[in-house]
Amino acid sequence: MREINRLNQYQRLWQRSEGHPLSTSVSEIAGSCFCSERHVRTLLNQWQNSNWLRWEARPGRGKRGTVTFLRSPEELRGEMMLHQLEKGQPQHALQLVPLANQQLSQLLQPFLGGQWQNNQPTLRIPYYRRLDPLRPQVLAGRAEQHLAQQVFSGLSRLVGDDAIPDLAHHWQISDDGLSWFFFLRPQLRWHHGETVNAQQLQQTLQQIIASRNGARMLASVKHVSRAHALCLRIDLHQADYWLAHRLASVCCLLPHPDNPDIGTGPWRLVTNSTVLVRLESHGWYHGALPLMQAVEYWIAPQLFDRELGTSCRHPVQIAIGAQQDLAQLQPVSQRISLGFCYLAIGQRAGLSAGQAQHIMALVHQSGLVEQLPLEEGLISPSNEMLPGWLIPKWLPVPGIILPAELSLHYHLPVELHAMAIRLQQLLAAQGCRLTLHFHPAKNWQDYPSLREADLVMGDRLIGEAPVFTLESWLRLDPLWPAIIDKQRWKELRVSLSELQQHDDMATRHDAMQVVFTRLMHQASITPLFNYRYQVSAPPDVEGIRLNAWGWFDFSQAWIPPPVNID
Repeated sequence: MREINRLNQYQRLWQRSEGHPLSTSVSEIAGSCFCSERHVRTLLNQWQNSNWLRWEARPGRGKRGTVTFLRSPEELRGEMMLHQLEKGQPQHALQLVPLANQQLSQLLQPFLGGQWQNNQPTLRIPYYRRLDPLRPQVLAGRAEQHLAQQVFSGLSRLVGDDAIPDLAHHWQISDDGLSWFFFLRPQLRWHHGETVNAQQLQQTLQQIIASRNGARMLASVKHVSRAHALCLRIDLHQADYWLAHRLASVCCLLPHPDNPDIGTGPWRLVTNSTVLVRLESHGWYHGALPLMQAVEYWIAPQLFDRELGTSCRHPVQIAIGAQQDLAQLQPVSQRISLGFCYLAIGQRAGLSAGQAQHIMALVHQSGLVEQLPLEEGLISPSNEMLPGWLIPKWLPVPGIILPAELSLHYHLPVELHAMAIRLQQLLAAQGCRLTLHFHPAKNWQDYPSLREADLVMGDRLIGEAPVFTLESWLRLDPLWPAIIDKQRWKELRVSLSELQQHDDMATRHDAMQVVFTRLMHQASITPLFNYRYQVSAPPDVEGIRLNAWGWFDFSQAWIPPPVNID
């Protein structure tokens, strides 16, 4: 953009005197602006006409004149940014950001929240970190998984405990449960307008099955074929009545086989940079169209500086709006997460049943979780793994002796660091020295030291279909073969294989509860705490309702148009 170049040149001149009147010559200005003297005269005229500065020249070649600055570069940059955003061109506004990184928080403040710009309703959300590329098969972050479900579709999707049709209009299952026929909706389109065909979906499914997580999730799949131009056939080695749920999971969402950024969901990905992620409504979406035209994440860690004020207390407590609007923001939706942070005890610890149960009892009966030095209202101590799946009522065993040393390996979220320190102190009082190992990631994928852990702490995200999610957790997470001995791991896989063959979902749910209740009673694992999800919004943003991921359906949010009604 020519305007940005002019502003950059103006800023270089400004920096010579930090905005104070400057005695200089045309040749010196040309050196500061890296251009010819002829072009400098053009720039000076443009800047004066725009009321950026006043140039008082003196007659005579090489004579020094005086520059009086009337506007600061930061002020001008903010105006340009607002102009580009109002025109609905955030990609141009984005070009203004890197050159003023220190002032980013101040520049962004007026643009956050819900606004109508260029007659288009736009929702801008401040966010505290860079978002990973949206690759459904390998996503770990909660925000990324939520975004993936806004951008991509699967053959099915999860609503509550059920899997319902999405790209597929419906499906049929053979009597023996070994063949599934997914009948596609006609006239499906990718985000770039190309018609979706069964061959593309077949190709993407085959890519998923060939991946590490896909191979585990879809282990029962024998073959994917096209029964018709609008019908995919999936044949199985053995019956799997979780199949529709599996095909709705994040790792089985279906990007375009030749372009992983293109999907078929209600939102299309327009920009994904280190500073801005922009989604726009997909006009050919096969479901209900979004009420918002665009949703933007502005990645601005400066907005979360305590000294500046913040529009987000914590990643699970989202606020939509600018700093000056904080007083008006009200919690519009809250819920306790079904997902939880957990403590697991591995086979390497060599603990007796009594010792393992003693540690679990100490954790739950000592008030350790309640006393964590965290923000009030952020977490809720767990007393059940899922509603109705109660934690055993273990009590500390007087006189029991723990090993002299144990190791604890834990990953994000950061709350687990506070938990690790307190657990270290708790076990030290029992005569056990706990060595801490922090893995700065969101899961255990590709962590080579997991099998060396005695104790493990991590986070289990749960969105829709919580029972199915825990079944997938057993299949996909490297945690389980690391903490369970080979025989028990083999038995567990046999149990999963058997229960998936029940066509009645209630039977599968009951069987999964038995599996996890046994794991808890064996003191292999226990939930520690759940998060208190919360989203706050200004009064002019409607339709905000928290979903199971702790986010909200972007397609349901809306902003009243700026119409004066007398």
